[in-house]
Amino acid sequence: MGEEKVNVPTVDSRTKFTRHLLQDIQALEYMLKHDWFETDTIRIGAEQEMCLVDKKTLKPTPKNMAVLKKLQDYSWATTEIARFNLECNLSPQEFTGSALRLMETENRYQLDLITKAAKTRDSLVVLTGILPTLRKFDLSLDNLTPKPRYLALIEAIRAQSKSSKGFELRLAGIDELFISHDSPLMEACNTSFQVHLQVTPATFAPLYNIAQAITAPILAISANSPLVFGKRLWHESRIALFQQSLDVRTTQDHMRQPEPRVSFGTNWLDKSIMEIYKEDIARFRVLLGADVEENSLETVGRKEVPNLKALQVHNGTVYRWNRPCYGISDNGKPHLRIENRVIPAGPTVLDQIANSAFWLGTMIGMANKYKDIREHMSFADAKDNFVKAAQFGIDTQLTWFNNKKVSSCDLIVEELIPIARDGLRSKGIVEEDIDRYLGVIEGRAKAHQNGARWLLQSYTKLEKEVTQDEGLTVITSAMIRNQMTEKPVHTWPLPDVKDLKAYRPVGLRVEEFMETDLFTVQEDDLLEMVANLMEWRKLRYLPVEDGKGHLTGLITTRKLLRYYTRKDRPDSPEAGFVKVKDIMISDPKTIDPSTTIKEALQVMRGEKLGCLPVIKNQELVGIITEMDFLRVSGRLIERLK
Repeated sequence: MGEEKVNVPTVDSRTKFTRHLLQDIQALEYMLKHDWFETDTIRIGAEQEMCLVDKKTLKPTPKNMAVLKKLQDYSWATTEIARFNLECNLSPQEFTGSALRLMETENRYQLDLITKAAKTRDSLVVLTGILPTLRKFDLSLDNLTPKPRYLALIEAIRAQSKSSKGFELRLAGIDELFISHDSPLMEACNTSFQVHLQVTPATFAPLYNIAQAITAPILAISANSPLVFGKRLWHESRIALFQQSLDVRTTQDHMRQPEPRVSFGTNWLDKSIMEIYKEDIARFRVLLGADVEENSLETVGRKEVPNLKALQVHNGTVYRWNRPCYGISDNGKPHLRIENRVIPAGPTVLDQIANSAFWLGTMIGMANKYKDIREHMSFADAKDNFVKAAQFGIDTQLTWFNNKKVSSCDLIVEELIPIARDGLRSKGIVEEDIDRYLGVIEGRAKAHQNGARWLLQSYTKLEKEVTQDEGLTVITSAMIRNQMTEKPVHTWPLPDVKDLKAYRPVGLRVEEFMETDLFTVQEDDLLEMVANLMEWRKLRYLPVEDGKGHLTGLITTRKLLRYYTRKDRPDSPEAGFVKVKDIMISDPKTIDPSTTIKEALQVMRGEKLGCLPVIKNQELVGIITEMDFLRVSGRLIERLK
């Protein structure tokens, strides 16, 4: 869940905290050297993140605190950084027998309670890597969960940012997204299902290397996050979005290569978990501090197990996709875990547990089969596979052992599922459960269909029939309807626009509704060019902008028609017109992107306008026309039949 009592350190408090951090490292080394860690029991666990949406609009709704109030008797329910996110924590299970089925049962139980609590606040729960209906303005600091640790994290990251542009997101897939944002709350786009595997000190390094090696195929088969703000990007856009949302680095002339705080890592481990902790302390300045009362070295000297609070806080601000974790078991013994952070939330509970079973089984099966994974593939290939899997998901071509080139689906079906099956059997997992969960993975691979492909195919189908907002709402509705069923995502039919019976566009903002693929002209362009452009693109309105993207005027078909009907009259002023600036409307009425479309409609109707250019910070960002309203109103009328 993370440490609650953290702060943005001052110079003096950072020095004090760093001293505790170094003491924690020494204490941990001592405990490792003297075999203090639990080794006789291996447990698994998971953390479930989710989104809250309004039950009518299916847009993010900032009600996590209100929902948690209804769940105050349950310690497993907690907040996430955004007010439209929640998290629940599954109980650790001994990794044997019915552990996986118990995880699924508890996962359903918790989600059922959260869903019931959310309904009392007119909200619904969505399991997804990135919520399709999420909008950029949902990521304003107004939606930051009102807890000190989240504000401290945001302030600390902003303080370290050296970019004048704020935080930038640049991703390209079928579409391209290139935006800047004024806060690192873009991190809140991401929701995941984080799986934990307890390991021993002796097996940590080889198992961590295996986790790194298999990250790519795990990510490829489980990808579920291709849509961001209505753009079709990477199959698992969470990977790039999370890194870029917290990236405080700037471009430089020289060739330094600073690592981002969100990363895959820089090399294989050699011997110990200490290599990761020491590297992260060496590479990354203390971001958050905390009031630490315990001297961990003195605690160890008393033969007591320390909490290592300073190390826990620092580790919580370095986001490795396979993260090392230190904890203390209920029996009082310290333990080590590897946390898999690449698996997205959803689309169904069954899919999530199947992803977990596949990862856990492959981890153990690989360890049983290969003494040292480093002898079979390079770290460069493992990292390259990871990036490609995030981009292309189930379509990825991987570089596997001994430089073998193989598709992710073939690798999973032919090699990894048998290894995972052997790994789960070696832990005594019930055979029926092995078949249940690995059967989902095999079905996905053979159907070549995971959550990402379902989302992409659904969106591409719907964009031909409805507006972007309607399409994203249809998809979200279908996800909510299916997420608690026994139907894994590879068996889902594509959603139909007929399913959207209660669509409510009135609360939409202009920025969700406007046309952003703009054709524009400049003041010195020839009128003949304008006429051809409007004819070719079937445009009724054409914004005029300068070289910096600032709106300077507007050309309408009415203005152009008047020019062509009068230009041959010797006494007409249009006779001397040649360029855009001669006939454009020099001071057109504009609107802000945050305006609701209801307000925009009132402006257009009141002033008898056919279009409104959309301006933000003096820059032309879109246009909205009467045809946009006609399309939506037409479909609303059709649904009344």
